[in-house]
Amino acid sequence: MSFARPLALRAITLIGVLLVVLLLLVVTLGATGFSDRLLEATIGEEVRGLRTSLSQSRTFGGNVEALDEAVEVRRAELVEFYDLDQHWARRLPKTVLRVLTLDLGEARNLKSFSGSRRVSDIVLDRLPNTALLLTTSLVITAIIGLIAGVRLSTRIGSKIDRIVSYFSAVSFATPAWWLGILMILIFAFKFGLLPSGGMYSTPPPEGGFLRFLDLLKHAILPVLTLVLVSIGPYIYSVRTMTMNVAQEDHVAMARAKGMPEGIVTRRHILRVAAPPIVTGLILGLAGSLGGSILVETIFNWQGMGRLYFEAVSGGAPDEGVIVALTFVFTLLYVAARFILEVLYIVLDPRVRYT
Repeated sequence: MSFARPLALRAITLIGVLLVVLLLLVVTLGATGFSDRLLEATIGEEVRGLRTSLSQSRTFGGNVEALDEAVEVRRAELVEFYDLDQHWARRLPKTVLRVLTLDLGEARNLKSFSGSRRVSDIVLDRLPNTALLLTTSLVITAIIGLIAGVRLSTRIGSKIDRIVSYFSAVSFATPAWWLGILMILIFAFKFGLLPSGGMYSTPPPEGGFLRFLDLLKHAILPVLTLVLVSIGPYIYSVRTMTMNVAQEDHVAMARAKGMPEGIVTRRHILRVAAPPIVTGLILGLAGSLGGSILVETIFNWQGMGRLYFEAVSGGAPDEGVIVALTFVFTLLYVAARFILEVLYIVLDPRVRYT
C-alpha cells in the first residue's frame, strides 16, 4: 500500500505524456489538412452506403433527382455533425476524443478479418498478432541475454567473450529487413524447411491444436529474425552492467565470506544490476515496435506493422488507420514505461519515490 500513491502519480504522469503526444498528433493532422481529409473520407463512405441503399429501395422509384437531393441533405447533416464546416482548431477536443476512442470511421481500402471496414475493428484484429510476435521474441531474448551476459561477465577478455563482442556488433548493425530476406532464402527456398511467410498454411488446418502448431511453424522465422537483431546488443549490455557490479566492494565481501558463487551472482550481482537490465529490455520492446513494421511486412505477418505498411502504401493512404496505429503504438510505449516503474520497486528495494 505504501507504493500505491507514487505509482498512481507515475500513472497520471504517463497518461499526461500520452495526452500530450495525442494532442501533438491531432494538431499536426489538422494543420496539414489530414484531419479534413479524414472526415471527408468518413462522410464519403457513409454517403456512398446511403446512396446504394436508397437506389435499391422503392421509395424513389428511379427518380434520380430526388435521390440526389436526399443524399445531399444527408451529406450536409454529416458535415454539420462532424463540424467540417469549421476551422480544424475549433474541433480539436472532438478530434482528440475520437482518436482516444479509435472512433475514426471506416477505412478506404482495408478490412478486418471479419470483413468490417471500421478502423477500430481493423486495428484490434491485428493487435494480438503483433503482441504474440514481440512477446515471444522478448522472452527468448531476455532468457538468452541474461544467461549469456552473466556468464560472460566472469570471463572478461576470454576467447568466448571476444567472439560474443564481435557478434553483438554484427547483430546491432544488421538490418532486420535484410536478415529476414536472408532467412527466407535459406530456410524457405534453399532447404524448404519453413514457410516463407503468412500466418497459416493455405488452406489452414482444421482443429485448434493443429492450427496452433501451424501458427508456431509460421512464426519461427519472424521471431528468429527479431531475436537475432536484438540478442547481441542485449547480451553485451547485460555483460557490461553485471561486470561493473561484480567489481563492487559488497561483491568482494560476499566472496570473502565464502558464499557460493551462485548465491553471489543472484543476490549480490543480478539483484543490483536488475533495474538497468530490465530498463534496456522493456525499452527495447517499445523500440522494436518500429522494427516489427519491416519484419511483419517481409514475412506477411498480419500484425499492426504489416497494417501500417498497407495503410501507407495503398493507392490512397488510409489516414484513419495510420492515426489509430500511431496512437496504439504510443499507448503500448506508455504501458511499457508504467510496467518498468512497477518493476523498479519490485527489483530494487533502494528505490523510494517521494
